[in-house]
Amino acid sequence: MSTTVLPDSEAIDLTHTKAPTLSRPPHKGKKSRFQWLPYALVGPAILFELLIHIVPMLTGIWISFVQLTKYFIANWGAAPWAGLHNYQVAVDFNQAIGKGLLNSFLITVAFTILVVGLSWGFGMMAAVALQKPFKGRGLFRTLFLVPYALPMYAGVITWKFMFQRDSGAINHILVDQLHLVSGSGPFWLIGNNAFVAVVVVAIWKTWPFAFLMLMAGLQSVPADVYEAASVDGAKPFRQWRSITLPMVRPVNVTLVLVMCLWTFNDFNTPYVLFGSTAQPPAADLLSFHIYNASFITWNFGSGAAMSVLLLLFLLVVTGIYLAVTNRRSVRA
Repeated sequence: MSTTVLPDSEAIDLTHTKAPTLSRPPHKGKKSRFQWLPYALVGPAILFELLIHIVPMLTGIWISFVQLTKYFIANWGAAPWAGLHNYQVAVDFNQAIGKGLLNSFLITVAFTILVVGLSWGFGMMAAVALQKPFKGRGLFRTLFLVPYALPMYAGVITWKFMFQRDSGAINHILVDQLHLVSGSGPFWLIGNNAFVAVVVVAIWKTWPFAFLMLMAGLQSVPADVYEAASVDGAKPFRQWRSITLPMVRPVNVTLVLVMCLWTFNDFNTPYVLFGSTAQPPAADLLSFHIYNASFITWNFGSGAAMSVLLLLFLLVVTGIYLAVTNRRSVRA
């Protein structure tokens, strides 16, 4: 067994060898400096949420429990406590206030079903028609999105002029051009026709949003799936039912919920179309009915109670809808 001896020049002096130094932990001051950064970024959003939504909502709930009428509008704190009286009056369907609220609720339900259903149908048809590239597709996409990009008040005011009996474009087309109606044409903004008018305007300004969301959802559907289905002999309707609908189901779940909430709470359309105090009974939507109960009769306690009931109804419906859709997605 041989041993190798290193020369003196190559010998390692262990006595003068420095031990490896460990990196120092980060300074605590620098770490604590960045701990407040997430809260500082989220803070403004929370503050505005409190000021714009939470505080007014809590104030409205408090008003629903007091008799806040025009006699106490200058001093809210002096309004007498009413307890559940405002709620009892609102849900007493044997009295005038309860009957009016129930009638407005049923009109709003029918309005929401028609607007959401037809808007989704028009949006789906337009999205499917423009799914494949062709010459002029960009132009059609732009035209279809004009009602969504147009300011709401300008669009509804234009429809208001179009629905005028003598000088409106609707009666001009129906009477003078197509000869579908005899005489000077019907009144569109009063009577039972008012419901048709508000539904048409609401669909006009809602369906482009459905088209935009569905068009974005269809971009994620691979074209190879449709080609394979076409080779297997599937017709366009079968492809839509078996491929398109299942693939865009997550988009549809959110889209239908958002459109239902927006439509059920729609206040701007009837307010601009019929005026502040002249809405016809056939188009007495719930949000506008609550506005009249508060600002026309000056009974803010009753109007606040109706608003809270509307909030509770929408929360229950939203919870049931999400529970049903989530259960179906789990099964799928």
